[in-house]
Order: sequence, then structure tokens, then C-alpha cells
Amino acid sequence: MNRFGRQFAVCMLTAAVTFTGAGIEAMAGSSVTSVLPSAGIGYELASDQVEVSNLQEDAQSDSSANSASDGSSSSTSSSSGSSTTSTKETTNTTPLSSRVDEEVLNDIEEATGATTTTNDEEETFSNLVIAQVHDYVNVRSGPSENDEIVGKLYNNSVGTYLGEENGWYQIKSGSVTGYVKAEYCVTGEAAVELAPKVGTRIATVTTTTLKVRKEASTESEVLGLVPIDDELVVTEELDGWVKVEIEEGEGYVSMDYVRLSTEFVEAESKAEEEARLAKEEAAKEAARASASANTSKSSSSSSVKSAESFTTEKSSIGEAVAAFAVQFVGNPYVYGGTSLTNGCDCSGFVMSVYANFGVSLPHSSAADRNVGAAVDGLANAQPGDIVCYSGHVAIYIGGGQIVHASTSKTGIIISNANYRTPLAVRRIF
Repeated sequence: MNRFGRQFAVCMLTAAVTFTGAGIEAMAGSSVTSVLPSAGIGYELASDQVEVSNLQEDAQSDSSANSASDGSSSSTSSSSGSSTTSTKETTNTTPLSSRVDEEVLNDIEEATGATTTTNDEEETFSNLVIAQVHDYVNVRSGPSENDEIVGKLYNNSVGTYLGEENGWYQIKSGSVTGYVKAEYCVTGEAAVELAPKVGTRIATVTTTTLKVRKEASTESEVLGLVPIDDELVVTEELDGWVKVEIEEGEGYVSMDYVRLSTEFVEAESKAEEEARLAKEEAAKEAARASASANTSKSSSSSSVKSAESFTTEKSSIGEAVAAFAVQFVGNPYVYGGTSLTNGCDCSGFVMSVYANFGVSLPHSSAADRNVGAAVDGLANAQPGDIVCYSGHVAIYIGGGQIVHASTSKTGIIISNANYRTPLAVRRIF
């Protein structure tokens, strides 16, 4: 065989091996479910996930899987800046939860050499440092109470273990690297046990409209619908399905149409805290100014009172928001709707109520978790605050109650605020 013939034969053989290998790899990949263990540390499952939201199944019959979220002033502190903190150091809000993503996993790998795959969840969690305090533990620049405070690690917040020195853990959490007193944190086996309890497993919807079913089957009855980018709390993970919480109750969604992650709270630097508080205060001032200038003076219906009619010198703007919202109780729930009289969904209700006070909010219950300023739980909620749940949002009206566009069966109703566990409480004014 001449030189050209030999080269051609080699090329053909190489191509045959390559294509055969690719076929085998693709077949193996299609049979593997890319799912982290329950409450696994939350890097987002995109590496081996097949996005099927654009496939024909999404537009076909109902047999398809889819169609159509603070400083407690009660704490007292030692100078170590550890278990508890003085009233002067206490803030009124804590930072938002953040997903512990691949950056955190990389921190663990660099510090320990551990490979953070789904097969070594225990090793991954054992390299976390989790604060167990009444409020927060100070993160210092060195392993001493005399060293500068560079940030705060709030109760149940997590950091990556980097080392230990004289009873102090060196950690990296968020943008903060420093030392926390070991007696106020857990790591190792204790962190393995605690991590799934302090993290919140979240399923983010990746298709336009997701069907939540009563059972983990495409043949099961549809319980409710959820829009794209909504975030649902996961209560159980099964083969190809996750059990989630929505307003209609607990149901199941196909893993093909959600992205899974786990939320933990990370440390906050002093600069970040100051910037966050300043930003939140500026947002509240802007909302007050907008409400003062743009509160609706008339309504589209003679039976509906204007927003301005609820605004008095004695009431706060938040109280006016709550009073305005309550007058729509009894009106219908319409998925995707924004009309306070003809029908709206939960986020459409909140958006439209606030629009009458000159405030623009997103039409998304997940996005509402990031508006305004953080409030330290229902115990500190005030009328007009936004209460966010798994796949749902409402307006707090005082007395432990909320008004919300609940379901198509109930319409707009008043409920106890603690009827479900809130993910976040946000304040606009």
C-alpha cells in the first residue's frame, strides 16, 4: 500500500473509533440522572442536564410533564465578636441567601484537595464551617479577639474551612476571608449532619409554564401551574421528579424542567453590609417619594376606592397599601393576570397594588424576594410588607395576616401569614 493509501486507512480507522466512542458516551450520558443528593451543596445542575423545554412534548397534550426567602437585638455579646454581639453591632437585617455555587466548591477543593462530586457529599459538607449562634459571629482578620473585624457570619451561615489556629477556624465565605472562633461554629461530622437542615433546596423553573402534578407521573392530575424563573422549595427528590411546595399544596415536577440548587447564607463584609443598608434606605426613600407624587387619585371602577383615599396623615404608606389591597378580597384569581377586579395571580396582585402607589414591581414571586429591604421574619413585619413563599407572594396587612391572590378556587383572600413557612419578608416603604 502506498503512503497515501496508508494515511487514508489510518484516518478512516481513527474516525471509526471516534464516532463509536462518541456513540457510547452519548448513550451512557442519556441513562444517567444528573441529580444531586437531597439538600446537596448547591452548584447548579447544568453540566449533564438536557434542556427539553423547547421539545415537542412541551406543546403537546396534557399527558406531557409540562405545558401551556438579621440581627436580633436580643443578643448580648462578648468582645470576641463570637456567639453574640452587642446591640450597637446588631443590624436590623441579614444579607440575602445565596446559592453556594461552583466558586464555593472550588474553594473547598483548593483548601482540601477534595473532589466535590455527587458521590462524596459527606466529604463536601465536612469541609463547611457553619455558625451556631444567637445572631452572628464576627469574622476577624487574624486568630485573635484583638484583630480587626472584617465581616459577619450569621447564624446557620456557611463558610469553607481553610485551616485552624489556636481555637480559631480560618474560613472563606462570600467575599470574606478571615477567622471565626471555633467554639461558635461546627465543622466536620457535625457540619455533615447540620448542612441539609440549614440549606434550602430550590427548584428554579426553566420552561415557560410548568405543570405541577399530584403524583410523580405524566398521567397524574395537574395541581397547579408555575411560570418560568419561579423558585420552588424542594421537599423530596425522586427518580426524575422532585416534590415541591406551591400554593395549591405539595406536588411533583419533572426534573427536565427545573434547575436544582441549594441556598445557604454566606458571610457579609463590613463594606458589603454598609453598602446594602445604604442601598435599601435609598430604595425606600425613592419609593416614598414616588408614592407621594404618583399615588392614584382615581380608580377605574366606582366600587373601588382610590389609593389616595387610604393615605392619611396618621397612617403610614404601608398601612395605606394594606388597606387598599384588602378591598379586592373576593375577586377572582387568574393565572398570569394583573387586574385587581377582573382577575390576577399572586405576583400580579402585589404588582398591581403597588403600582397604584407609584411603585413598579416585577410580575414574579421569585423576583419579589429581592425587592426593597430585608425584614427579620414575620415577627417584625409591618402592614404593606411583601411576604414571599415557595412559588407564592402576598401582602402583610397586620395582626399576623396577609392578603393574597391564592388559587383559582379561592380567589383573593385573607389568610394567616404563617399558614406556610415564608422564604423572605421585604419592605418597600
